[in-house]
Amino acid sequence: MGNRSVDPAATPAPEEVSAVPARDEGLPSAAVPELPWRVPLDPAPWWAWALFVTPFIAVPALNSWLWMGARDMLAVGLLTIIGASVVRVAGGVVLYRVMLFPTGVKARTSMLIRSLAWQDVDRIDVGDDHVVLVRGQDENEINGIPKDRTAEVAAVMQALRHQAANTPTRRHRPRPGIGTLLVLTYLIVSVGAFLIRWQIV
Repeated sequence: MGNRSVDPAATPAPEEVSAVPARDEGLPSAAVPELPWRVPLDPAPWWAWALFVTPFIAVPALNSWLWMGARDMLAVGLLTIIGASVVRVAGGVVLYRVMLFPTGVKARTSMLIRSLAWQDVDRIDVGDDHVVLVRGQDENEINGIPKDRTAEVAAVMQALRHQAANTPTRRHRPRPGIGTLLVLTYLIVSVGAFLIRWQIV
C-alpha cells in the first residue's frame, strides 16, 4: 500500500485485550491489541526527509532570484513541476502510515488515504519485511515492516479478519491525504515567490 515511515521504537507495545487464533495461511495465533493500532514500520531514511523539505526552501528561493523573462518563466514552471514531483514521492516515504481498525485497514500513502475492509481480504501473504493483503486479482502490499515483527503484524491482521467476518461494514473510497495539501502548499509558495518578487500580484 505504500512505503516506509514510522519508528518502531515510537510505537509502544499496545495493551492486549483479546486473543483470537489466526487459522489460515499458517500464521501463529495473535493477541488483538487495543484498536486502532498503528503498524510498526521502519523509520524514513534521512535522505527522504531532506528530499521532502528541500523543495519548499530551494525552489521558492530560485524562483525569486530569476529575472523575469520568457525563459525565466519557463524555468520557474519546470522547477515548480520537478519540485512538486519530489515532494510527492518523498512525502510518500516520510508520511506513510498504516492503521488497523476492527472493520479494516487504513493506509496513508503519497497522496491518498486508502481503506480496505477485512471482508474484502481473501488471504494474507507474509514476506520478509512486508505483508500482502490479497483481494481477488488485486494485491495490497504493506512494506517497511521490521523483519522481526512481520509475522506478528500478519497474525494480528488475520485475527481481526476473523473477528470481522460476520460484521457489517462500510466500504470507503480513497480520499486525499495530508500529502495533497502539502503539494498544493508547495505550489502556492513556489509560484507565489516569483509573482511577489516581480510585483505581478
